[in-house]
Amino acid sequence: MLTAQIIAAAVVFAYLLGSISFAIVVSRLMSLPDPRSYGSKNPGATNVLRTGRKVAAALTLAGDAGKGWLAVWLAWFYTLDMTVAALAGLAVFLGHLYPVFYRFKGGKGVATAAGVLFGLNLWLGVGTLVTWGVIAAFFRYVSLASLIAALFAAFYAWWLFGLQPVSWVAVVMAALLAWRHRENIKRLAAGTESKLGANSATPPDPSAAGR
Repeated sequence: MLTAQIIAAAVVFAYLLGSISFAIVVSRLMSLPDPRSYGSKNPGATNVLRTGRKVAAALTLAGDAGKGWLAVWLAWFYTLDMTVAALAGLAVFLGHLYPVFYRFKGGKGVATAAGVLFGLNLWLGVGTLVTWGVIAAFFRYVSLASLIAALFAAFYAWWLFGLQPVSWVAVVMAALLAWRHRENIKRLAAGTESKLGANSATPPDPSAAGR
């Protein structure tokens, strides 16, 4: 039987898990500069890639997506309740955006949101990922692909679940992703957003690592 304590524990654990920034952890382990000190200053895989270290970026992506999936899976495994799993998914996402371990200054949440969607439903995750891939391939803007994929994720969730908690979580995540990408939206409108594969950002100084 579910109790308020069990639900609260699942949500708090998910939030704390989300507060672990793999961009920062991986950078420290691989003696790379703090991702908050260069490029977009966003602790995420795309910014870590600006170091030229593809392995570091891949590990960051896997870690951020993995924690989203894990939070949902653990909540479902221990409660067998989709509402609790959805709440855990939202909590881990919020943890990534506003991490308690880093003064509530986190990343934009794209990878973590993807992990949450895969945890909630395989087809929801696949549909969103395919949407992201198609938009990225055609327009070459990572931010645009992320924004459109987030909007479609909300639609896919509604199509699969109707007006259930999963759908509302997808809507909230899409809204927060749009808010976190507000500067990208301005650059897209101005035509100054960097395209996928463009090397417009100055690579970080390796000597900055460990400062």
